[in-house]
Amino acid sequence: MSNRIKEIRIKKGITQKALAQAAGVSSPYLHDLEKEARGAKRETLENIAAALGVTVDELIGKAG
Repeated sequence: MSNRIKEIRIKKGITQKALAQAAGVSSPYLHDLEKEARGAKRETLENIAAALGVTVDELIGKAG
């Protein structure tokens, strides 16, 4: 999942800081998610997915 967050973020040209702000999480927390140092609650995944313009399923790799 974490690689998908980073992959989608980079593909869309969004900085880590901008995504963190849009998703309502801290930059260090998002960094940890991308590095697989932390897990995320469903609500957090929904916020990140919404900020990236994708579904949670796409974010976690269940759909294309």
